[in-house]
Amino acid sequence: MRKVEAIIKPFKLDEVKEGLNEIGIQGITVSEVKGFGRQKGHTELYRGAEYVVDFIPKIKMEIIVADDMAAKVVEVIEESAKTGRIGDGKIFVTPVDEVVRIRTGERGEEAL
Repeated sequence: MRKVEAIIKPFKLDEVKEGLNEIGIQGITVSEVKGFGRQKGHTELYRGAEYVVDFIPKIKMEIIVADDMAAKVVEVIEESAKTGRIGDGKIFVTPVDEVVRIRTGERGEEAL
């Protein structure tokens, strides 16, 4: 099993979610997060004063999938979240040793 984590722009969430639904992904965890990469934040004007915004709002998606689905999930997220501009985000894929469904006690891929 694999854990696919994606940091994306907030306005791309619905598009990515629809793409994942189309390939049969049923479970997604979504968190609102803040951070920065190469873009290093930006400055904004508020009531005549300039403020530095260090952390940019982003969406973090976490999806646990079978090994054979990981590449397809990454492809769908990449295609759906891409704007071609700086700050589009990142995708991380890591191995998952065990999954347990608390309600039933199912383990492994059956718990997905």
